[in-house]
Amino acid sequence: MSADKAWRVSGEGAVATVTLDRPDKHNLLKMSEVDDLIGDLDVLDADTSLRVIVVTGTGTRTFSAGVDLGDILTRDWTDNPVERLADRVEALRPVTVAALNGNVYGAAADLALACDFRIGVEGMKLVMPPARYGLVFHESGLRRFIEKLGPGTARQLFLASCDMPARRLLETGYLDRLCARDDFAGTVKAFAGHLASLSPLSLAITSKAITDISRGTLDSARLKRETVACFSTDDAREGMAAAREKRPPRFTGC
Repeated sequence: MSADKAWRVSGEGAVATVTLDRPDKHNLLKMSEVDDLIGDLDVLDADTSLRVIVVTGTGTRTFSAGVDLGDILTRDWTDNPVERLADRVEALRPVTVAALNGNVYGAAADLALACDFRIGVEGMKLVMPPARYGLVFHESGLRRFIEKLGPGTARQLFLASCDMPARRLLETGYLDRLCARDDFAGTVKAFAGHLASLSPLSLAITSKAITDISRGTLDSARLKRETVACFSTDDAREGMAAAREKRPPRFTGC
């Protein structure tokens, strides 16, 4: 990875971490960088040894300020790269965890919502500014907020442009966990490790099914085939054997 990228990728076992790394600019992304980030996510997605991807930011103030405001009025938004980024995150095979180390703004809030789970720190807030700038948020992002948080919360964020504090984010379901700063890194690591210990085959099929059911786009016949096929996999045999033998399972994703 070139040194001028605004993020870094690291790994530990079956867990990869993508860290937005432009702390002097609140970890924002430039439009010209988004396709490269999507490319790095494609590489991680293709690595079958990975089971979990954590997305986080550098520092303690901000997860990400979203996209560079200087880019907003200088491009044709018929093709929206930040929409494609969030959609790509939502479709990743490994389970995804947004580790929100600080405040989250605009497109970055959608990027985090596209992850399967979100862990936040006390004192953080979410800011959704399009109405303050005379802009409209992209369609798939609006859909995600409505599907996952409900139209009432979406109206608070997008119509009233209300800043949402951490406790309210937990109440609405935007955050799955909220922890003190001192506990943040340990909580993220433990949760990622737990997810990595589960069957990646089961998680991949179930994650897609949950998304499709929430949108009304489920292919029931396909899910039935995948569900039945799971009973004949090595993971199923290993899971049952581990339960009988009262030991942790060693899943391979096959």
